[in-house]
Amino acid sequence: MLYDVIIIGGGPAGSAAAVYTARKRLKTLLLTESFGGQSIVSDDIQNWIGEAHISGFDLAKKFEEHVRSFGDMVEIKMPEKAVGVRSIKCVENGRICDFEVQTDKGNVYEGKTIILVAGARRRKLGITGEDKFEGKGVAYCSTCDAPLFSGKKVAVIGGGNAGLEAAVDLFPYASEVYLLEYAEQLKGDPVTQEEIKKNSKLKQIILNAQTLEILGDKPARPAGGFVTGLKYKDRETGEDKTLAVDGVFVEVGSVPNSEMVKGLVDLDRWGQVVIDSKHASTSHPGIFAAGDITDDPYKQNNISAGDAVKAALAAYNYLLKREKLTPAAG
Repeated sequence: MLYDVIIIGGGPAGSAAAVYTARKRLKTLLLTESFGGQSIVSDDIQNWIGEAHISGFDLAKKFEEHVRSFGDMVEIKMPEKAVGVRSIKCVENGRICDFEVQTDKGNVYEGKTIILVAGARRRKLGITGEDKFEGKGVAYCSTCDAPLFSGKKVAVIGGGNAGLEAAVDLFPYASEVYLLEYAEQLKGDPVTQEEIKKNSKLKQIILNAQTLEILGDKPARPAGGFVTGLKYKDRETGEDKTLAVDGVFVEVGSVPNSEMVKGLVDLDRWGQVVIDSKHASTSHPGIFAAGDITDDPYKQNNISAGDAVKAALAAYNYLLKREKLTPAAG
């Protein structure tokens, strides 16, 4: 089957795109590992328009219910992850192409247009001890794992919104929270900064801190030990320091899930898909993108959803124009 649109991703952007392509009566395939995107781990989302408070899990359920309400106009393949995209059957010097999407299930799907909304994944520090102690004191999801650190001393690496929210998640459980930021000042929302500074569980904000190593004990058993601390460099003095903690939450941003289109569309130096913000279009005709996978600087659910609507409408207009250009493209 040749789909009008293949949507890759099921977060806020993917769900919004599917709603709009369905309303335009485009035969749509949505490929996703799950609905909700990165927000599914958030316990309390306070900035989704129309919801003063909603959990990521509940928001994901609403996304899925809305998309499924269009019946067979949107075919959903879940869990199924796109691993490669290539252009095929091109006419008119490659200006008009169909596309082929390969998945981790070994399936291949063809579409006239692609909407890339695959989001991003958590960025790692890439330092000694991080992989060794992952799941043994090193964590990346405060909403998921904060209860595991009840009564323990915990460090949060990252002073952006993700780091500040991780501190808030930890306050009900941890005995002490330390916040380390590489830059000279915190980068998260001022309101959240004020909130965490009022909490007695926050023992110290350490700025100009370059985390060097995750430390842990080394018992004889093959499974290894657990986190006992971390080593960091004071970037002002150049001095190496050690902080004794039982856990480390890494909150240093994300990596776009754009490997599947490397070499097909233009990416910036961070691997983000470069888009024309007016039409959510990429460098390859027929491929559109929105959300955290793109070079849009504002990684927010509402913005991702809005830009995905733009991508869906742009894909619809592209298909109308394509049908007029050549019958071979139909």
